[in-house]
Amino acid sequence: MSATTDEIIEKMKTLTLLEASELVKQIEETFGVDASAPAGGMVMAAGPAAAAEEAAEKTEFDLVITDVDASKRIAIIKVVRGLTSLGLKEAKDAVTNLPFTILEGKTKGEVEEAMKELEAGGAKCEMK
Repeated sequence: MSATTDEIIEKMKTLTLLEASELVKQIEETFGVDASAPAGGMVMAAGPAAAAEEAAEKTEFDLVITDVDASKRIAIIKVVRGLTSLGLKEAKDAVTNLPFTILEGKTKGEVEEAMKELEAGGAKCEMK
């Protein structure tokens, strides 16, 4: 293991159960994963029929920031921080290194609301 991962593990050992639960939720939201999925289990790829059905009934959407006017970056960084749990540096990097997927696996309403906020601040976004 690296020194970074050892340090993270040591810090995790000091967490209370409530803090650990909150950490799991944040990790799931940030990285779009599900901690309840079986570890080491094999995931089978869906066949063409399942893919067509999923496309017809899409309920989860992603929001991607495609462009930000240089003069409005600070305002967009504030909006990004309000919509996510990103810190200042991460939000700045997200707004600087485009395109950036800000939301993943959210409902259409959540994505549209966030899209309105970002576009009002001066960003260009697209829903996928």
